[in-house]
Amino acid sequence: MADLTFPAAACRQTVKAPVWCAGVALHLGIAVRMDLQPAAPGSGIIFRRADMSGAEIRARHDRVADTRLCTLLADAANPTCRVGTVEHLLAACAALGLDDALVTVDGPELPILDGSAAPFMDLIAQAGLAPHPMPRRAIKVLRPVRVEEGAGFAELAPATGGFSLDVTIEFPAAAIGRQSARHDLGAEAFRRDIAPARTFALLQEVEAMRQAGLARGGSLDNAIVVDGDHILNQGGFRLPDEFARHKLLDVVGDLALAGAPIIGHYTGLRPGHALNNRLLRALFAEPDAWREAGPFTAAA
Repeated sequence: MADLTFPAAACRQTVKAPVWCAGVALHLGIAVRMDLQPAAPGSGIIFRRADMSGAEIRARHDRVADTRLCTLLADAANPTCRVGTVEHLLAACAALGLDDALVTVDGPELPILDGSAAPFMDLIAQAGLAPHPMPRRAIKVLRPVRVEEGAGFAELAPATGGFSLDVTIEFPAAAIGRQSARHDLGAEAFRRDIAPARTFALLQEVEAMRQAGLARGGSLDNAIVVDGDHILNQGGFRLPDEFARHKLLDVVGDLALAGAPIIGHYTGLRPGHALNNRLLRALFAEPDAWREAGPFTAAA
């Protein structure tokens, strides 16, 4: 099986050179700049708030403080230090095997760019990847772990190698309906088939989100907006089943907060950021459900 979170390199990787991008924050609607820089071996992905004297948050599942329409991280010792909408960048990092990086942002949310992971993959490609003298290790799922919420669930189960995903979504809007997507992917397939899938919203929910202080930076340039049986974006879809593929993208980003690539199979029915985070917390709460594996081999 081709693997998603394990590119060919057996060692941890960082970026070769600093790169940056700028754009609007999806929920806050403010202009933000993000810098991506090399980091020390084993440091993981670290978010630094340039506007808060360099306060930092590690990209870990136990730093998730909010899952309303995005994944938001906060420092437990300094709760005002938070960074939201991290999932698209983390999906790009996981797919390309970027293990260690410093992400500096001058506000409390990353730029949404075009609403997908594709610009972040392009940014990492622009920086290039450099190996660290440290082996990449993994989290191998040993038995099924499942969490449920209403009619939805998320589950991790053992797999012989690599990481695969099955996702099914259901929405009342006819333009979405019930969609399923399954992938056993490598980095290039992720770049082609998943990364361009954009975030989406139902038109009737947009105003309610804005009244709640969310989606203030949302537009047809960075999201698919659904109205009943059609979408408002003039360019149409980028990919078949783009809604389900974006959910796959979100899963990859949310599970990157495990802190290491996962060897296992993910199944989700109507999953969201909250379920994905609960799944990681449930996995790590059961010591017999996983083990550390590595140095990396295809059948670790």
